[in-house]
Amino acid sequence: MTSTGTAMALALGLIFVSLAGRQSYAGSSAALEVGFYKGKCGIFDVESIVAGLVKAKFFKDPTIAPALIRMQFHDCFVSGCDASLLLNGGSSERFASPNLSVRGYEFIDEVKDAVESFCPGLVSCADIIAIATRDAISLSGGGRYRVETGRRDGFESLAENVDLPGPQIPVSESIAAFARKGLNVTDMVYLLGGHTVGVAHCFFFQDRLYNFQNTGRPDPTMDLELVRSLRSRCPQKSTGNNIVSLDQNFLSSFIVDNSFYQEILRKRGVLQIDQRLALDPRTRDIVTTIASGRASDFGSKFGEAMIKMGAIQVLTGTEGEIRKSCSVIN
Repeated sequence: MTSTGTAMALALGLIFVSLAGRQSYAGSSAALEVGFYKGKCGIFDVESIVAGLVKAKFFKDPTIAPALIRMQFHDCFVSGCDASLLLNGGSSERFASPNLSVRGYEFIDEVKDAVESFCPGLVSCADIIAIATRDAISLSGGGRYRVETGRRDGFESLAENVDLPGPQIPVSESIAAFARKGLNVTDMVYLLGGHTVGVAHCFFFQDRLYNFQNTGRPDPTMDLELVRSLRSRCPQKSTGNNIVSLDQNFLSSFIVDNSFYQEILRKRGVLQIDQRLALDPRTRDIVTTIASGRASDFGSKFGEAMIKMGAIQVLTGTEGEIRKSCSVIN
C-alpha cells in the first residue's frame, strides 16, 4: 500500500461490516469499551477500515504482526498506552535505545491517514495501535479478542522515561516490572508468549552462544544443538545484526500458538528471559500448562492478556488529545 488513495479504496470495501456492539471488559479500565467508535463515523465503521488495511499489509508482509505486538508493548510499558512512542523528536521515546529496532511506524501513519479521511479528528493513534495489533494477531492464527477502545493520545514522550525490561532480566525482576503495570505473573508469561511470532537480533543473545557470564562457554541452559544452529547464524566476530526466530519450531514461527512454550521447555529458548520462564519455579508450571494445552486456548488467554495490557494508564475524556498526525502533537 503506497498511498492514502489506495488505503481509502481498501477501506471502502469494509465500511458496512458490522462489528460487535459496546461492552466493557471486566477487569480492565472502565473508561474503555468494546465498540467505542460504533455509530460515531456516519456510515463508516472505524474497526473495519483498520481491518482492511491490516489484512492487505499482512498478506504482503506477515512480519507486521510481531512488529505491532512489540510496538504496543513498548508503548504501553512507558507512560501507558497513549501512543507516546510514535511522537518524533531526538529526545522522544522513539529514539531511546530499546526502541531503535521497533518497526511499523509508517504503517500506523498510513492507517491514521485513511481513518482521518473518513472520520477526521475522531480516532486516536493509541486506539489505532490497539485495533491494528488485534487484527494482525488474528490473521496470524491467534484468537480474535474484542479490543477495547476510547483511548486518547498523550502529550509527552521522553527517551529518559523508557525503562523496558531487557532480554537478560531475571524472572524476579521481570515479575516486579510487570507488577508495576498492574499485571500478574500469569499475565507476564502470556504476554512474553508474543515471542511466538517474534524475532531477535543476534546481539541480544550472542553472549549465550560463546561467553556466557564470562565463562568462555555457552549458556548451559541452552540445548547444544540450538547453540550450534545459532552460531551459524550469529558468528562470534559478526556485528550481531542478523535475526533469528524466537520460536525455534520453524513450522510455527509465524503462527500465534503455544509452540513457543514447548520449545523453551526443550531448552530451545533464544532469549535468556524466555528460557528462564521454563526453569524458574514461579513460572515453570504456567509454561508447562500452556505448552500442554490446545493452541486455541493459548490464543484466547493471550488475547485476554493483551486487553489487560492495553488498559495500562490510558488517557480518556479530556486527559489527552486526538492527534491529526501520530508523530506530532496538535
